[in-house]
Amino acid sequence: MAQENLRELLAQLHTRLGHAETLDAESRELLTTLSQDIEHALGRASEETEPARTTLESTAVRLEAEHPALATIVRQLVDALGKAGI
Repeated sequence: MAQENLRELLAQLHTRLGHAETLDAESRELLTTLSQDIEHALGRASEETEPARTTLESTAVRLEAEHPALATIVRQLVDALGKAGI
């Protein structure tokens, strides 16, 4: 169930990224790379994905002011990763 939730959140992130016209290139690239890393990490141990969760948390903070919808999805991804033990 947790992995299903993660996949749903990743799909939402991809959709929001496609519609975020004012998102800077660095943030867009970072979020795209992190979402791909999460896809690959769904079956890995949590110590291998800890850096991705930390980076996601910092990215959410950075996006909060200009892209609150993206920040919300990123925070939900962090929570879902923790619940999935990833």
